[in-house]
Amino acid sequence: ALRRCGVEMDRMLESGGELENAAAYLELHIEQGPVLEKLGLPLGVVLGTKGVERHSVTFTGQEAHSGSTPMLERRDALGAAAKLALEIREIAKQFPDAVGTVGSLKTLPGIVTAVVGRAEMTLDQRDLSTEVLKSMLEQAKAAADKFALEENVTVEWNRIWQIEPIPFHPALIELCRQSILEVTDQSHLLPSGPLHDAAEIARKGIPTVMLFVQSLKGISHNKIEDTRRDHLELCVQVLDELTDKTVGWVL
Repeated sequence: ALRRCGVEMDRMLESGGELENAAAYLELHIEQGPVLEKLGLPLGVVLGTKGVERHSVTFTGQEAHSGSTPMLERRDALGAAAKLALEIREIAKQFPDAVGTVGSLKTLPGIVTAVVGRAEMTLDQRDLSTEVLKSMLEQAKAAADKFALEENVTVEWNRIWQIEPIPFHPALIELCRQSILEVTDQSHLLPSGPLHDAAEIARKGIPTVMLFVQSLKGISHNKIEDTRRDHLELCVQVLDELTDKTVGWVL
């Protein structure tokens, strides 16, 4: 049933016609992260989905024999890539909700007896603030240039994909917060790193909000993904309250 709903939502987003009379959109989803569990809270209000800057970064040096090339004579592409991978984490740590991830790294020629002549890495940066996202990307590019100079290599950037932050409707965020407090004693506001159908609905100009329910161990897209039964019961109650409040807000 969930799969059919997803297919139907994709069809609606592509056509756009069925959304003309939509007054609001509410979405309930597992958090897919560890924040709510760490806080000891079952539910949270989603402020919006983070913007994404996704790039490939390629450092090019010179392949050379690992046994005969002195350390100071090397143009090691992996040296620059390794430094950047570590720096990406430090850049993201400057901002409370930002994340930066080097998800893949390929070296060429990729053999034990050769200094790396080419290192290809992927970078994913996310935050709910456009300004923060811009700052992180600028810092990453400056760091890449610095490390390329240190290792006597070149660096090239190519954008893979980009999407702007998508904030949800402030009135619905408040209604969601109120609904949680009618069922539990505490609410929490947080951004969503993953993208959702709600983000695309909001981009169409329809008032939108999401409700998160806690994910055990913060794990998603894995066979151990799970949510407590009592938390599921709470989130259904809150969604019912939120629906009633939203209908009143619309009317």
